Amino acid sequence: MSTLSGDWREAIDDVDAALIDGYQSGFPVEERPFRRVGADLGIDESAAIERVRALRSAGVVRRFGAVLNPPVIGSSTLAAVRAPEDRFDEIAAVVNEYQQVNHNYARDHEWNMWFVVTAGSRGTRDEILAEIEARTGCAVLDLPMLTDYYIDLEFPVVNADRFARESLEARTDSSATRISEEATGDLTPLEADLLLEIQDGFPLSETPYRDVAARLGDPVDDVLAAIDRLLENGCLKRVGCVINHVVTGFDANCMVVWDVPDAELDERGERAGGLPYVTLCYHRPRRPDKEWPYNLFTMIHGRDAEAVDEKIDELAADYLPVDHERLYSTETLKQTGARYDDLVGR
Repeated sequence: MSTLSGDWREAIDDVDAALIDGYQSGFPVEERPFRRVGADLGIDESAAIERVRALRSAGVVRRFGAVLNPPVIGSSTLAAVRAPEDRFDEIAAVVNEYQQVNHNYARDHEWNMWFVVTAGSRGTRDEILAEIEARTGCAVLDLPMLTDYYIDLEFPVVNADRFARESLEARTDSSATRISEEATGDLTPLEADLLLEIQDGFPLSETPYRDVAARLGDPVDDVLAAIDRLLENGCLKRVGCVINHVVTGFDANCMVVWDVPDAELDERGERAGGLPYVTLCYHRPRRPDKEWPYNLFTMIHGRDAEAVDEKIDELAADYLPVDHERLYSTETLKQTGARYDDLVGR
């Protein structure tokens, strides 16, 4: 068994650790993927499957499957409202009622409820925001992503790191990727059907892709090729084990918003996005009509708030010496995978 501290880590061994940290992405897209995973881990195919099942049952793995990239396929935005304390639960219930809302968090800020709306088109997305505003009586802060400098919640968790990627070197894959507000995935019928079929994960079997192909009535080779295409064109971010970071101790996360001079935005955004402890970094619009002056967003995940604050201090001193605010999450109000139904128009 592992000698690492912490209840969840004491319950896993070195093979589990290699599976958790080695297969958050890059899972083989081939007919018998667990055969290759097992060979890499020194166990047989069935043991590899059973270990993923056990980790999922324990809550360490949320699901085994693909991670969607909504802004590439459809239209997504981060939104916020200022919910009065005496109506907070009522307003959260209204927001969470929408299938297109897949994340909703309470944050320690005047704008105290933050949620993500993902829809098949900008028009549908904006209709949902307007409905929420009308039903709750709360003005909605609409902040679609305009530039992606770095977005990936894949990082090793079987360690004693105080914050995400503490033991890793700076990244080299940070760059400015513009996000179209009129994005469409331009999916083939097979790709659209495939996304719907796998939205809750792949089957945990010896032949997960063949099982999906059988449900769709398509040849397995066509399904494998479609997954490869969706990964290549960015509709899917990765295929692997989606980790529950809260269960693994990374429960102190902070969204930091920065007021960066527009002329310096790309330079500073790419630099911040290349830092190993920055898990998300992107450009969203200012909203001066709602007294929202911030245009750069970063996320830092850690195991304790003090360690996260130390890294934010470093970020502010060395990379982003501008006005900023720290919005710690205080409660998870809703957290699900983005639903593909509306995105693919099926």
